[in-house]
Amino acid sequence: QAPQLESGGGLVQAGGSLRLSCAASRRIFTLDTMAWYRQAPGKQRELVASINRRGSENYAESVKGRFTISRHGANMTVSLQMSGLKPEDTAVYYCNSNPPNRFLWGQGTQVTVST
Repeated sequence: QAPQLESGGGLVQAGGSLRLSCAASRRIFTLDTMAWYRQAPGKQRELVASINRRGSENYAESVKGRFTISRHGANMTVSLQMSGLKPEDTAVYYCNSNPPNRFLWGQGTQVTVST
């Protein structure tokens, strides 16, 4: 099993938007709930959003109404559209299944939100 490949992070001002993308492995994408996680400096990794195979979505309270997760079967990618970004959203963002597979953690993509 290969780690997921995350992309799309960057530096953005508060209130701005970013779209993260994850190239998932075929087996994981077709069988599992997919999710985005994040880890801020000095904090534990936390679940941000998840989406199951039927398209049912769940979000952490801190991002509800601002983030949208989606999955795209044609190219087996999982996206996270982030808007209304806040400095507290600054973190490294990862995608994985939910529950996470320890073999699938990738390098993540850094999101930095400036004031």
